This record gives sequence, C-alpha cells and structure tokens, in this order.
Amino acid sequence: MKKNFFLISTGGSGGHVIPASILYNHLSKENDVIISTDKRGLKYLDTDVYRFEIINTPKLNNKFFLPLNIVKIFFLTLKSIFLFKRKGIEKIFSTGGYMSLPLVLAARLLKLDIYLLEPNQVLGRTNKFFLNLCKKIFCYSDNIKNFPKKYIKKKIVLKPLVKENIYKIKSTIKKESKFTLLIVGGSQGATIFDENLKNSIVNISKKTPIKIIHQTSEKNISNLRDFYNNNNVENKVFSFTKKFDNIMQEVDFCITRAGASTLAELSVLNIPFLAVPLPSSKDNHQFENANFYKNNNCCWIIEQSFFEERIENFLKDIFDEKSDYLNKKENLKKLNYQNSWINVNQKILKNINEN
Repeated sequence: MKKNFFLISTGGSGGHVIPASILYNHLSKENDVIISTDKRGLKYLDTDVYRFEIINTPKLNNKFFLPLNIVKIFFLTLKSIFLFKRKGIEKIFSTGGYMSLPLVLAARLLKLDIYLLEPNQVLGRTNKFFLNLCKKIFCYSDNIKNFPKKYIKKKIVLKPLVKENIYKIKSTIKKESKFTLLIVGGSQGATIFDENLKNSIVNISKKTPIKIIHQTSEKNISNLRDFYNNNNVENKVFSFTKKFDNIMQEVDFCITRAGASTLAELSVLNIPFLAVPLPSSKDNHQFENANFYKNNNCCWIIEQSFFEERIENFLKDIFDEKSDYLNKKENLKKLNYQNSWINVNQKILKNINEN
C-alpha cells in the first residue's frame, strides 16, 4: 500500500492537541505524518516524539485587530502552501479551532484531501465552516450537536481516541487497597475543586480510608499537599503532565471537568466519574461531552453553580451505597465492548484509503 504524507493541524489547548497526537500515532503506522501547532499547543506535545511545525494563527474575535489579523492569515496561508509543497504533504487532518484556518485554506487551494476530527459532542465552529470542503469528518457520536443534515454522509463515527498505552493499562490494571479518588481540573487546574473539595475529603477520610490524587495548578501544589498532610489524608498532588497514563491505573473514582480526552480515558479504563462541566466552554460542549456518558448511565453530572452545596452529600452517598457506582462500572464496560486500539486504527485507515 502506498504511503501518504499527512499533516495534522492543531494547537491551542489540550482539547485539540491531545486528540491530534493520538491521531498522529494511528496514521504513522502506515503513513508519513507531521503535526502543525501554535506555540501554545507545544505544552501538550512531546516534541521529542512528534515531528512538528509551528504556525501561529491569530484569533479573529478582536474587531479592532481584525483587518491586521486577516492580512496575517493571508500570509500564513501562503506559508502553509510553501510548507505543503516543500514537505510533499498530500492530505490534511484538522482537529478544529481557529489555528487550522490557514492550513485548511491552503489545502483547499492545492486541492488536497481534507479530513476533520471533532472530539467533542458539539460540532466546533471551525469544523462546521469547513464541512463543505472535507471528504470526511470523524466524530465520536451519531448524535453530535449542531451537525448539518446535508453533510450526514461525510460523518464517520469512531470510538473516542485514547492513547495506545491506555488500552495496555486496562489489561494490566492494579488496584490499591484504599479507595482512590482522582481530581482532575484540566490542563489549567480548577480553582473550584481546590477550594470546595478538600474539607469534604477530610470529613469523609475520618470514616473511610481513602487516597487522593489531585491535579491542580503549579502554584497551588504545595498548599494542597500541606493541607492533606496536616489532616492525615494520603495524597499525591501534581500539576498537568503529559505522562498522565500511569496515574490512572491507581484510580477507583474521578471528579473531573468534561474535556473529551479525559472522559474517553476514564471510560476505557472503566472508572466511573463525576463531571463538573466548565460553563464557559464554547457552545457548552463540556456539558454535552459529559451528557453523552450520562445518557448511557456511566457517570454523574453536577453543574458548577451547584457544586459547592452538593459535593459533600454526593461523596457520602458514593461511599455509603456502592450499588450505583458498581452499576456505572458495568455500563462503562458495555459501552467499550470491542473497543481496542486495533479496531479504531483499522476504521481510520480504511476510511482515509477509500477513494
């Protein structure tokens, strides 16, 4: 089979870059691949592993700078054309976001095959804008919000992308004797978790032996660690890390934001979770990400405005009555039936190799 040369366009947040890096690993089994990202996206990319180029696309949401930024995008589109020709790029994948704008435009001008990946349960605005230009769009659900019916034949439904190592952890997972709670605030940490969870955790730890694994912002690590230590709560406190996989194998339950990649990993690892969607996420996509799993009876959702008043009673219910928790574990298992790296890989490659 002839190798193709793919460029994957991504950048900005972990919500775009992490799926792009997983897609890179799927495609690179049979193709040459390079990632394009902006400087912000490098934080989430292992630059020793992935081939990459930097394209810093400006945002278009500032009316004052709009004329200047349109000019910048014009020149970045030219830069992308030269990049494609210099590297011999034949096909492009975009994970959405404004960062992809000049690259997809360049691919269109060069008449290259364009594919889209939508990791959220709401179609992103950039992906929606490029639907008419793409050959196919890979999604995680048939019921993705804001998807125009006229492009339904372009939609390919995949199991959510997770790192290959997650499947390996699933087969060798080892549990600690203590019930282990993971708190994930996302790549920036979440102040609401830092402020409103710790006292509830201390109260519960007086009755039930638990271990806390708490991801927070870099500046808050020492304060949280001291708090848990002073209250005799076994803990591991850390900031965002690319090496997150191994932490997951210790976990029984998770309280998290609702980024698509985090929820997908918890799902594959059969870890029930409470999602607290970020209310400011674009088009409320975090709520819809979590709602996909809630509709399959695999998780709980508490909206941020109710978190402080409800969290302690919620945790008490989890520890006092495990039947709902165990039921959700079983439903996660059913949801991931026949979900494997090989099956996802074959579906991606089959669809991009079709004429």
